[in-house]
Amino acid sequence: MCNLFASKVSQDALRRLFEGMTDRAGNIQPGLIYPDQLAPIIRNDDEGLELVKARWGMPSPKFALKTERDPGVTNVRNLGSGHWRRWLGRAHRCLVPVSAFAEPIKGKGNQWFASADPDATMFFAGIEVRSWTSVRKVKDGPTEDDLFAFLTCEPNAEVKAVHPKAMPVILTKPDDWHAWMDGIAAAMLQRPLPDDSLDLIDDNKF
Repeated sequence: MCNLFASKVSQDALRRLFEGMTDRAGNIQPGLIYPDQLAPIIRNDDEGLELVKARWGMPSPKFALKTERDPGVTNVRNLGSGHWRRWLGRAHRCLVPVSAFAEPIKGKGNQWFASADPDATMFFAGIEVRSWTSVRKVKDGPTEDDLFAFLTCEPNAEVKAVHPKAMPVILTKPDDWHAWMDGIAAAMLQRPLPDDSLDLIDDNKF
């Protein structure tokens, strides 16, 4: 399952793509994003869209927790789960800028995937929650965080050869970006990218 991605889309590029969006993210440095780290997301606010930073990993279902610590859930597949349904509506939608994502190859590092179209801009279809209190790290105790994760689906041909169970839900068309943020039924966009739409990139390039 995808637990590593690269986000290298510039803030200026994001502002151009979403005219009128409020930028509250501060300085965004391009780079690799690992679970529980901050990453840029675009979410809805009272005045439209806003660009912010949030921590990667939504709250875990209670049955999955063995201690007080909640490391967070990075990928969401089961849209029928009561745990996730409360966050599937428009108020909790987000777009996560992504330049490439990785799937682990046992004993061989990571296989990276990037768009085969150099002009395409990719976003994960994400969900988010704000001001969530939990123990992410024992040494920090309870913290209040804005959190996010993204949906997964059946893999396309390129990803299936490496990871046969799932791939992130990736949106590359402006109509789909806006439909997601406007609250289209999540299942309508929970689908893989078409085959041959991703290039395989060597691990040593990231």
